[in-house]
Amino acid sequence: MLRIHTIMHVPFEGLGCIADWIRSNGHSVSFTKLYEPHSFPSQQAFDWLIVMGGPMGVYDDDKYHWLADEKNFIKESIDAGKTVIGICLGSQLIAEVLGAKVYPNNQKEIGWMPIHKTNNGKEAPILSNIEDKFTVFHWHGDTFDLPEGSTRLFSSQVCINQAFLYKDKVLGLQFHFEVTPESVKEMVANGMDELVENDSIQSAKTILEEQSYYGKNNERLISILEKLAN
Repeated sequence: MLRIHTIMHVPFEGLGCIADWIRSNGHSVSFTKLYEPHSFPSQQAFDWLIVMGGPMGVYDDDKYHWLADEKNFIKESIDAGKTVIGICLGSQLIAEVLGAKVYPNNQKEIGWMPIHKTNNGKEAPILSNIEDKFTVFHWHGDTFDLPEGSTRLFSSQVCINQAFLYKDKVLGLQFHFEVTPESVKEMVANGMDELVENDSIQSAKTILEEQSYYGKNNERLISILEKLAN
């Protein structure tokens, strides 16, 4: 049984399908919810760390007093040899604590858009059950440089660094494999001001009407989780 600790930045970006995987495999899950009174556990109290998304940036330390402590905790977890997974903002936080620069991308990327494996991604055992190109859900305006010592796994037309793996145990995913129809509704409801349509931002209607990608993307994420767990 794995003891999985999860950091949440906002109530509307939770574990999604990961919660079902945790439950069905008999793993335990605990939370640090940064939008509530909170504390971080000791490194001895968990095996995996999952860092979820949120609308803030890694550089917003003056607005979010907990960011510095969170970054220290993520770095300690990596240094302790934990399996660490970051999604969207979580991936950006991992990139920063590994020494990479995080900054606003030239374009936001919001909606259902394709990603493709890099050459290294095609050879990565963690992705061996996953196709080379498919469509996923995006909601990000920032990007990051590839952390030193890590491997780029996926790219998109708008964002070259969509996913990376560091020391086979630390995974950053800029996109959202984990979303369900319910969680996307929550994200849209809380982010309507960002949905200014252009080539890389879809309308709320387009986002919400699309129903065909959830199941397969959840399966892809579960395949990755299984490989990290074994």
